[in-house]
Amino acid sequence: MPSGTTQIPFEAPLKAKPNRSLFETYHGVFVNVQYNLKCELKRSHFNILSKDLQKINEFILENKAIPIDSVNQVPVKFSITPESLTNARDKFNIPRFRISGHLDSTECSVVRPFTGEIVIEQTELPIKSVELQLVRVETCGCAEGYSRDATEIQNIQIGEGNVFTGIPIPIYMVFPRLFTCPTLITSNFKIGKQSLI
Repeated sequence: MPSGTTQIPFEAPLKAKPNRSLFETYHGVFVNVQYNLKCELKRSHFNILSKDLQKINEFILENKAIPIDSVNQVPVKFSITPESLTNARDKFNIPRFRISGHLDSTECSVVRPFTGEIVIEQTELPIKSVELQLVRVETCGCAEGYSRDATEIQNIQIGEGNVFTGIPIPIYMVFPRLFTCPTLITSNFKIGKQSLI
C-alpha cells in the first residue's frame, strides 16, 4: 500500500447466534449493550520495532424506525396538584398549585421527539423553573431476586422563572440516543423509561 491513508470500504451482515437476539445499542448503569468492531493489522516481523496494529471501534445498532402510522398515537391529558403527588413526604405543607396539560402519546419512538404541552393554571407561590426530567428504569434479576433502579438521564428546562399562568408551554424533548433504547424485556433484565414534570 502507498504511504498515507488507504480506505477500503466493506460491509458484513450482522446476525444473531441461534436462539439469541440482537438488542439496540444502550449505555446504562447496570446494563450495557455494546457492539464493537476489532481490526488487527499484522505487520512484518522482520523489523523488531514493527508491532501489530490494533483498533477497536464501537458502532451503534439501531432497528428501523417504526412507521408513525403503526404507533398508537393516543393523546393523554394530565393534571398535577399537591394531592396527586406520590413521592412527596408532607403533602399538606406544599404550597397550592394546579398544573394541567397533555402528552401527544405515551408510546414513543426513540428516534422521534417526546411532545405535548403544559399549562400552569394556578400557583400560590412564584415558580422558579419548570423542568422535564427523563428517568430510566433498569431492572436486573437473578436467582436471589430483582434490583430495580431509576436514574435520571436528561433534565431540560421548559419554563424559566415565574411563568405566566394560563399560557401553554410546549414540551419537546429529543431522547439521548446512547442512553435510551426501546422498552426491552429479557429473561435477565428489563429497561423502561418514565418522564416526570
